[in-house]
Amino acid sequence: MTQTLSDTKIAIIGLGYVGLPLAAEFGKQYDVVGFDINQVRIDELLSGHDTTLELTDAELAEAKGLNFTTELESIRQCNVYIVTVPTPVDGANRPDFTPLKKASQAIGGVLENGDTVIYESTVFPGCTEEICVPELEKSSGLVFNRDFYCGYSPERINPGDKVNRLPTIVKITSGSTPQVADYVDSLYASIVTAGTHRAPSMKVAEAAKVIENTQRDINIGLMNELSVLFDRIGIDTNAVIDAAATKWNFLRFNPGLVGGHCIGVDPYYLTYKAEQVGYLPQMILAGRRLNDNMGRYVARNTIRKMLQLGMDVPRCRIGLLGVTFKENCPDIRNSKVIDVVRELEAWGANVAAADTWANPEEVQKEYGFELQNISAEEPVDALIVAVGHHEYRDLTAEELCAMVNNEMPLIVDVKGLYSQTELEDKGCTVFRL
Repeated sequence: MTQTLSDTKIAIIGLGYVGLPLAAEFGKQYDVVGFDINQVRIDELLSGHDTTLELTDAELAEAKGLNFTTELESIRQCNVYIVTVPTPVDGANRPDFTPLKKASQAIGGVLENGDTVIYESTVFPGCTEEICVPELEKSSGLVFNRDFYCGYSPERINPGDKVNRLPTIVKITSGSTPQVADYVDSLYASIVTAGTHRAPSMKVAEAAKVIENTQRDINIGLMNELSVLFDRIGIDTNAVIDAAATKWNFLRFNPGLVGGHCIGVDPYYLTYKAEQVGYLPQMILAGRRLNDNMGRYVARNTIRKMLQLGMDVPRCRIGLLGVTFKENCPDIRNSKVIDVVRELEAWGANVAAADTWANPEEVQKEYGFELQNISAEEPVDALIVAVGHHEYRDLTAEELCAMVNNEMPLIVDVKGLYSQTELEDKGCTVFRL
């Protein structure tokens, strides 16, 4: 490998929450082409705007070396290809390698001697060499580690986070040979001010990424299970966590809905590999089962509380604030709030969902319902606050209760955002995880 930083020309494959910030940061120092198959996405970026809200218009304009395209031939002149496509699961929670394979096949069509392909998508340990490299070799006719090389540097983007951003988060790097590992590390070190951590192999780097999200999934799963238990005992989970958190080594995790394209998906890539090597994971799958059932749990407890208050559920309009998978982020992919909606609908309830961040057209296309307004002027019979957007966090107890027209207002505070005492003082019945 003779490639140096000075002659580096980069193509970023996939311009979502991961790819675009990466392309923009590299675009401040290198010639970069951002490639995506979505023409609408390319058109909006060419106009200087990012609808994911990860970058402001000004930040996008700072990347002077960055261009965008849907044309594969436009990236042929590049010598570094960085893949940031999604790694979803199918309906049976099995890894869907289609985006990864298609990206590898496309790159293989333009790959030349001496080029390097770096993967950032979250995968199982060994995936780059077992799934991606064969596609690259087949499409290009080149030989791995002789004609072209690979690296793996897992993304650590946290959508909606304006504090922990790409340059300020330590970057794990790795390469298919020691020389390539050095090059990949120096490439990322040139844009990541927080520094890099060079892993001893691509498998180690892949494993490090997938266990980051698996660890969070399991810990949140534990808190969700405890919240179910504490509800039956009759004590408040948040109060328990507040008390336990006074110990210096207690790790604070809160119960909630675990969706999105990372924590709610990545553990299945690890369990897929575990089963391939003859090991049936116990704790990882238990965490997934717990978290996948929380949407239905929230809905059923909402129904239970409504029945206890004497409400005729099929005649009620149940309001739901928030449909994105997390707060202050417009991403609706794999949102577990949808599980709440579907379960409420199964009970015959009329659900009115609102969200100040979600794109109404995307919600209609993806989930088949229209976003509605919920306010004191357009109240509901019961209200579920499912996502902690700052607009919802800032609501007072009086404002919340005004959104419910029932004589005994029911507020379901999924995220534990509000003072239960203040809500109850206003005459509300409160349920929270």
